[in-house]
Amino acid sequence: MSGPSVTEQSLPAVSLRRQVAATLLPGFAGTTLPSWLAARLRDGLGGVCVFGPNITSLAQLRELTDAIYAANPDAIVAIDEEGGDVTRLYYESGSPYPGNAVLGRCGDAAYTESVARRVGWELRRAGCNLDFAPDVDINSNPDNPVIGVRSFGSSPKVVAEQGAAWTRGLQSAGVAVCAKHFPGHGDTAQDSHLVLPEVDLSLEQLRERELRPFRAVIEAGARSVMTSHILLPQLDAERPATFSPAIIEGLLRGELGFTGVVVSDALDMKGASGETGIPEAAVLALAAGCDLLCIGTENTDDQLSDIEDAIVTAIESGRLAAPRVAEAAERVLGLAAELHRARVETPVPDDAYAGSIDPADIAAAIETFDIAPHAVDRVRAHRGRYSVVRIETVANIAVGVAPWGPFAEAAADPDSEVARAFSANPLVVFTEGDHPDLVLAAKSPVLVIGKDNHRHAFAREAIDRLRAERDSVVVVDMGWPSDDRAYADVATFGASRLVGRALLSYLDSGS
Repeated sequence: MSGPSVTEQSLPAVSLRRQVAATLLPGFAGTTLPSWLAARLRDGLGGVCVFGPNITSLAQLRELTDAIYAANPDAIVAIDEEGGDVTRLYYESGSPYPGNAVLGRCGDAAYTESVARRVGWELRRAGCNLDFAPDVDINSNPDNPVIGVRSFGSSPKVVAEQGAAWTRGLQSAGVAVCAKHFPGHGDTAQDSHLVLPEVDLSLEQLRERELRPFRAVIEAGARSVMTSHILLPQLDAERPATFSPAIIEGLLRGELGFTGVVVSDALDMKGASGETGIPEAAVLALAAGCDLLCIGTENTDDQLSDIEDAIVTAIESGRLAAPRVAEAAERVLGLAAELHRARVETPVPDDAYAGSIDPADIAAAIETFDIAPHAVDRVRAHRGRYSVVRIETVANIAVGVAPWGPFAEAAADPDSEVARAFSANPLVVFTEGDHPDLVLAAKSPVLVIGKDNHRHAFAREAIDRLRAERDSVVVVDMGWPSDDRAYADVATFGASRLVGRALLSYLDSGS
């Protein structure tokens, strides 16, 4: 670790450094705990965030989290497990859960609560105690490139009800939720991983729509809330939400009455640190009212030293108040201690869900499909006998490269009857830059499977040409379709492995 050792510092400096360390939540590279990170955990680092590339299996993840707790029994071990397209537990195989948009379309709060409880027990079994979920953004813009099916829906009422149910279910298993992305990332067509999006809504408009789900999850007992890297000029014209005292202290804590831990979205995102760098972003986030700083995915020892140095320097210069950092550390340590007690006092039941796909979940997912009448007729006529065109678009960073849809199911369970039938079909993978003529050779009926088809010009062009030359084309959209369903004969509102199996089951049965 760079910088002076603990023994070379005065006691106040040591205490301050430990307070600063308690507010940091880095990621790391690899599948085992690095020695530098173990040392920092022993010295009071608040916790660790694990991502898909850190995980090869649930058994390996448990070994990793055991090592984290051995270094710091009160560590927060955070993970992005939304139970759908965004999965870390099943980053290698695709999620066995339905995902938020499917749950929202089911409209059954008790079912949503049960699904979240299953996720919670799996996280407990893996050793994770803070989940960056549920996503309670209202997907009011169908062109949203980063939320989409991660949302429970476009209705504030539905998102509020489902978000509260998800919160109750997950936290009943002893895992803290982190509802995101405050005060709402749904009404944008930009991705804050790449740019700083702007949401030009008034406070009254936010109260009527975006804030309702956050109020609901707070009333349901959400232990933490994640801020968003979006600019809301009618609330704060200069600072994105993560850096805005008006939004965090004024709106989230003042108006909504939230008293738990405020977590920043990852500070390595362009919307946060693209202009300032991560150390300065950390200072600004703490000053605005964030308590726990999600740093990024592959952080290093030197990087954390730079962040700590920047925060200490800001305190010494008067730019950042020491009591603010002490308050943040106290909240984080308080949550960590409560989660530690839950881990000790609430054992995982022997019969807790273990990640297998439930036939009842398949049936529930099929019931939520939006299927055009002409597609019903074509599916019945062909019963799974298609030339398959897979439209492969670049996934947003939140989703990553986890397998999706029926392709995940066919890879994860290749011996299943529906997977064998699907895999036997001719398959063409179509990506941006491919010429549509490449997919027009076969004369059999064509099944096109993509995500958010309407948002990608090359996908629209390919679908248009296929439809022009074939009578029997069925287009499946496993993302969030356009309102007119122009490129979605079958809309599944999710692309988890479970939804992929549901799609295969529907195609195979024809009903």
